[in-house]
Amino acid sequence: MSADLSPTPLELEATPGRLDAVLSVLMGSSRSQVSGWIAGGFVQVGGEVAAKPSQKLRGGEQLTVRVPPPPDAAVEAEAVPLDVLYEDEALIAVNKPPGMVTHPAPGVRSGTLVNALLGRMELPQQSDFDGDGNYRPGIVHRLDKDTSGVIVVAKTVEAHAKLAAAFKDRDTRKSYLAIAAGSWKAAQSINVDAPVGRHPVQRQRMTVGGANNREAQTLFTPLSAHPDGHGRTLALVRAQPRTGRTHQLRVHLAHLGSPILGDTTYGRASEVIGRQALHAQFLELPHPVTGKTLHLHAPTPDDILSAWIALGGALPENLEVLT
Repeated sequence: MSADLSPTPLELEATPGRLDAVLSVLMGSSRSQVSGWIAGGFVQVGGEVAAKPSQKLRGGEQLTVRVPPPPDAAVEAEAVPLDVLYEDEALIAVNKPPGMVTHPAPGVRSGTLVNALLGRMELPQQSDFDGDGNYRPGIVHRLDKDTSGVIVVAKTVEAHAKLAAAFKDRDTRKSYLAIAAGSWKAAQSINVDAPVGRHPVQRQRMTVGGANNREAQTLFTPLSAHPDGHGRTLALVRAQPRTGRTHQLRVHLAHLGSPILGDTTYGRASEVIGRQALHAQFLELPHPVTGKTLHLHAPTPDDILSAWIALGGALPENLEVLT
């Protein structure tokens, strides 16, 4: 017997493969979450309740998904001001401040971006929980707590699937700004192609190589550089990741001997800034409804500007322009 189904089904056309794998791609959700829907009777194939996650699909079958109501996540809507860069019926783009966690996780149930968004709108249910049980409705990509800048959140199930596919297929263009505070010596762009995986001992850290590593590529371009008076060269760096691994930019810059200023995990604390000097400055991606390229820009925050000036750096003319 199937479970009680929600009143708004989502109709999809199947591609060949296992049911759970196909739905995971089409819905932009984890396979474990999709398997839970199948086990609960919330998925139909050709009008019949799906039997099991491993059911084989030839391609072309009609899939009906009625997303179940979410379990009690104990996450409340909060009236937190947000710097909205763009918003329409499909998505919202926010300039996330440093210090704000993207979504609730064990031990963090309030003050997150998700809490703030729930205070102003409904978010799609299909991605409510990730494989680790974290509550993340509408979230298609993340920024570290102390990284500021552009983040996009889907407002519908369909938009979430399209946006998740765009990030997975690398149809997005991301550009960050960082202050590299080690021994930067380059006068021109450096392309780093070094896999990133979990640190074998310090499990909260990532490292080049590491356990279960995956390919990671970043292009670094110094916009301004100057000696720090101690035999090193500091740089205001534009970082353009081709892939999206956890802590990728922080790990790659540390790998170059130039950890991000104020990054206490991969470098050291700084007297001129109280967090890692990393900002998601630009994001370009196809709009999930129109397909047109959406250009998003979060101006450089005052703390990074002040830190760079305090270090004796000059602000380049092309700081707020992505070429």
